[in-house]
Amino acid sequence: MPREAEPSLNEKQFLLEALKENLRLDGRELDQYRKLDLSFGDEYGVAEVKLGKTSVLAKVSAEVTVPFQDRPLDGIFQISTELSPMASPAFEINRPTETEVVLSRLLEKTVRRSGALDTESLCLAAGEKCWAVRVDVHVLSHDGNLVDASCVAVVAALRHFRKPDTSIESGTLTIYTPAEREPVPLGWLHSPYCVSFSFFGDEGEISVLDATWSEEQVRVGSCTISMNRHGEICQIAKLGGTPVDAVSLLQCSSLALSRVKDLSTLVDKKLAEDAKRRDKGGLIAELLKADNDR
Repeated sequence: MPREAEPSLNEKQFLLEALKENLRLDGRELDQYRKLDLSFGDEYGVAEVKLGKTSVLAKVSAEVTVPFQDRPLDGIFQISTELSPMASPAFEINRPTETEVVLSRLLEKTVRRSGALDTESLCLAAGEKCWAVRVDVHVLSHDGNLVDASCVAVVAALRHFRKPDTSIESGTLTIYTPAEREPVPLGWLHSPYCVSFSFFGDEGEISVLDATWSEEQVRVGSCTISMNRHGEICQIAKLGGTPVDAVSLLQCSSLALSRVKDLSTLVDKKLAEDAKRRDKGGLIAELLKADNDR
């Protein structure tokens, strides 16, 4: 399996010495995110997130299928991740790396298992028909912190998505086109976001938020905290590495809540801007109202 060129010993030593003096190569504070840009596509359910040089695209699709036998009243929801060689030479097609497996599991725990999406609202006919919602996550460019960027993209795409309206009469399912009926949003309960920390030093005493790829190569441990803006923790993932004491984790969770509120505000703002841009009827109504006032 191909591997990306690792930083040299001099680069690692320089980076570690800078972190000990509370300095980062890109000039950020230790608890500061890179600039995050969120944009939506022309279709509903397409969101692209750029976190520094890291770029992730999420696309939501839905189709009618048969529900699982053990959950006849629930729809189907799944997340699929793809890390192609376009993002990094270390990735290969159809050969999942550890990075891809960890990313997929963290997104699964954060969004699906936390009950963010109301799967019961996806049921059309108990035990017979339901909506199967699928999110495809494509990593376009990898420069560190894929988890946080991918989580924002998935949540934004799901909240932006609209599925066709349906009706059932005499056991016959009718799916309406957008021209016949306005598509409807998914049943959304809460918005969880991931905040990832990296630890440096012999005992992991230095914690850094939103590590770049070069910083990830020299860290001694990492921790991802998933929560919503109300402070409800969905998961804490500490996958190996140097042990971290409880006080440090409490400090990280407190900082994570502040960053989650910022992310939630940003996503809400971008969704409102996109809805206003698409609201052609509202614009026409305003113009007609202006004419009437004159």
